[in-house]
Amino acid sequence: MEARSLSVLLLLLAAAATPAPRDGEPRSCEAVRKVFQLRQLGSFRGVPEFPRAGVDLQVCTSKNPTCCTKKMEERYQTAAKQDIQQVLQTSSATLKFLISRNAAAFQETFEMLIKLAENYTSTLFCNAYRNMAAEAATRVQEFFTDIALYIFGTDISTKECVNRFFDNLFPVVYNHMINPGLTDVTLEYAECLQMVRRDIRPFGDIPEKVIRQMGRSLLPSRNFLQALNLGIEVINTTDHLHFSKDCSRALLRMQYCPHCQGLILSKPCMGYCLNVIRGCLAYVAEVDLHWQGYIQSLEELSSAMHGTYDVEHVLLNFHSLVNDALMQARVNGPELTEQVNKVCGPPVRKPTQSPHCSFDRNKYSQGLKMFSRDVEETLASRRKAFYGGLADQLCGNELAAADDIPCWNGEDVVKSYTHHVVGSGIKAQAGNPEVRVKGTDPVINQIIDKLKHIIQLLRGKSFPKYDNWDLRQTGSGGSVDEQISGVCDDEDGCGGSGSGEVKRVLKITDSGIPDKTNLSDIKQIHQTLNANTLHTTGAGCTTKLDYMTLMLISLVMLFLSLW
Repeated sequence: MEARSLSVLLLLLAAAATPAPRDGEPRSCEAVRKVFQLRQLGSFRGVPEFPRAGVDLQVCTSKNPTCCTKKMEERYQTAAKQDIQQVLQTSSATLKFLISRNAAAFQETFEMLIKLAENYTSTLFCNAYRNMAAEAATRVQEFFTDIALYIFGTDISTKECVNRFFDNLFPVVYNHMINPGLTDVTLEYAECLQMVRRDIRPFGDIPEKVIRQMGRSLLPSRNFLQALNLGIEVINTTDHLHFSKDCSRALLRMQYCPHCQGLILSKPCMGYCLNVIRGCLAYVAEVDLHWQGYIQSLEELSSAMHGTYDVEHVLLNFHSLVNDALMQARVNGPELTEQVNKVCGPPVRKPTQSPHCSFDRNKYSQGLKMFSRDVEETLASRRKAFYGGLADQLCGNELAAADDIPCWNGEDVVKSYTHHVVGSGIKAQAGNPEVRVKGTDPVINQIIDKLKHIIQLLRGKSFPKYDNWDLRQTGSGGSVDEQISGVCDDEDGCGGSGSGEVKRVLKITDSGIPDKTNLSDIKQIHQTLNANTLHTTGAGCTTKLDYMTLMLISLVMLFLSLW
């Protein structure tokens, strides 16, 4: 590609250095022929050897003889539209890459976070409640699958996900903890237990607490990822515009009509270029105000996710709330048995027993990736008018001639462009001397509507303001080791209640953020149950909870700082 561009440049310089013909001697179209062929617009045989009368031309008309034919003009018009689309795509390539890369990284991090939370919960069952672990594993896996689907955009309810988890878990808990037997209850009896769970409330207010925490913490993350994907959609749409007939003719006149007069090196005047490009991009410029609001909303939400929307704590603390729910069911066992018997009758059991724990302790032994951060640009600088200033960027960097250099004004090479230069946007095009702009673009209108909608989501218009719900962050910036014990104070931020509550003992070292988190590290859980201490060691669980918090925040800020 570079060699081809160099050959075109050398050819153009050679053509420019060709001596002018003597009076009475016709000009040659040789340079035009070669450029036409090198640009792969067609065979040079279709280009006249010498200038001719251009009576059949529709756009590149001239009183002077021309090196163009009607067929060449059609090829030039196609090339002009392709050129401007390529310039548009080049101008947005870095921005599109940043959004795409970070959307993928954001999703990958959440997938790992969800796997880690699932691993915590499965380890709890496998070690502390081994007799029900095999049956609970399926319920745990289904729950976190639903959570992942929700974060990644599926139209499901977190409330229903949580309720379904506890509905499905209750028959397992009843069968093995509240009213244990030699074999499991039948499917029909289990369905009855599922139906009465919400009425008899065996887990107390824990399901409601989980619903509140999950709904409020997951929604900002879901919206953030949805917003990143919409950003990609906006750029893809504006990169592949459908140009109007009048715009296409103006692009042809600006970029290739000089070739018809042998002026293969001339560039359009700056004012002329601005009028043409602003006319062609008038609809796109209307996106700018909403795009700036979109960027600002991403900034605001990222700051909120840094503090209030503690999704890492909610997911990685889920297992402790499940443990609280099980403990409460055990304490209220006799009362629950009486309530169940009134509705479902005494347990009806199967002839066989379910298998015991078969949890794969090495399932999530891979490490987590860290994301580097290069703060050379801030989001504030990227918030400047990208679409509103797009014409200025294209003309200034790519298309127009430099100041004080003779330039093409659409008819001839002149010292300067003398027509009025219009502003950006549809309304400003009323006085555009180069391009007529009519009405609106339905595709752009649809993009604007989507941006308005996502801005409302990012600014929290669709979900309630967040109050205090017993989530507190502890520590930052270091290597964090977590230990869980059977003592819990209100200041610990453990989020549990009753016996078996969880206390986070955080040890901050000076080693800085670790290079990776090994999910095969040992997690020590000390729980007080019936005056006996259960030491539950779960291989495959990470002890660096706050490291996940730091990593997710770092990822969000990476996207915003590089933008």
